[in-house]
Amino acid sequence: MSTVFLILQDNEDARPIIEAIDQDNEGVVIQYQPGMVRIEAEGKLTVNRDTVSELVGRDWDVQEVHLNMVSLSGNVEEEDEYFKLTRS
Repeated sequence: MSTVFLILQDNEDARPIIEAIDQDNEGVVIQYQPGMVRIEAEGKLTVNRDTVSELVGRDWDVQEVHLNMVSLSGNVEEEDEYFKLTRS
């Protein structure tokens, strides 16, 4: 397996997404850089709608991840319940 990553803007809207990723994905590496946050994982990385919704206190649409996304690496799988990056 190889590494996948997601880079998000470092702002108030992205912070619950980053926290949800940290909670739901074992072994993620989060690097805070000026203006952005790089999140890396070995093999796969998932953003779960329910976890983010719980953290923001409202229904969160998975499509909202695109509003804060800077870059990504991996194969994208997007459903109503999650946004997932994978490598085979």
